[in-house]
Amino acid sequence: MAELHFEFVSPENVLLSGEVDQVDLPGAEGDLGILAGHAPMVTTLRPGIVTIFRGAAREPVVITGGFAEVGPGGLTILADRAVVRADFDTATLAADIKDAEEDITDATDQALRDKLARRLDQLKVLQAALAQ
Repeated sequence: MAELHFEFVSPENVLLSGEVDQVDLPGAEGDLGILAGHAPMVTTLRPGIVTIFRGAAREPVVITGGFAEVGPGGLTILADRAVVRADFDTATLAADIKDAEEDITDATDQALRDKLARRLDQLKVLQAALAQ
């Protein structure tokens, strides 16, 4: 299998920089599987799990959003926050959900309320995925 160059960056650090076989990611419009030679594109990422495939190994990483760009040089993910699934604190996610619920209650603008409700839905989907 051809290798894909992958850069995975969060504000805290560079999580990975190297060659991988495949990366599955939670795109804003649906899940994506990226292999070497993928067509160029840019997408926003929703909260979810990025799965990195290297040989027989699968490495799940939880993200809370961000951007992904596929180009001739490979795939770059700029994550808002990224934590290896085994190290992810579900209590932090529960607090984020509680904050989002409070923000919706406090919002007076309907457009803002709709945006916050979409974010809350995404966080709850992530919470359900982590419970499996």
